[in-house]
Amino acid sequence: MSSRRPRSRASGGASRISDEQISDLVAKLQALLPEARLRSSDRVPSARVLQETCSYIRSLHREVDDLSDRLSELLSTSDVSTAQAAIIRSLLM
Repeated sequence: MSSRRPRSRASGGASRISDEQISDLVAKLQALLPEARLRSSDRVPSARVLQETCSYIRSLHREVDDLSDRLSELLSTSDVSTAQAAIIRSLLM
């Protein structure tokens, strides 16, 4: 007896996503990418869209880290009693 399960059960009983649904999801993902909007009429392979998505997410993470560092620096050098620092703190809480 084989211990391998049939492919239909490998997904835990969940329904399988069709190729058309995957294409639709990739197209929606591509529309969210800034540089992809410029060439939205071009046919781009799904792997390329996923690579660009990962790169974009990494760049967003770097931007958040940079902004966080700048904000921390601003708050540490700013006078605690200034109105500007109070506004920034209230937005963060």
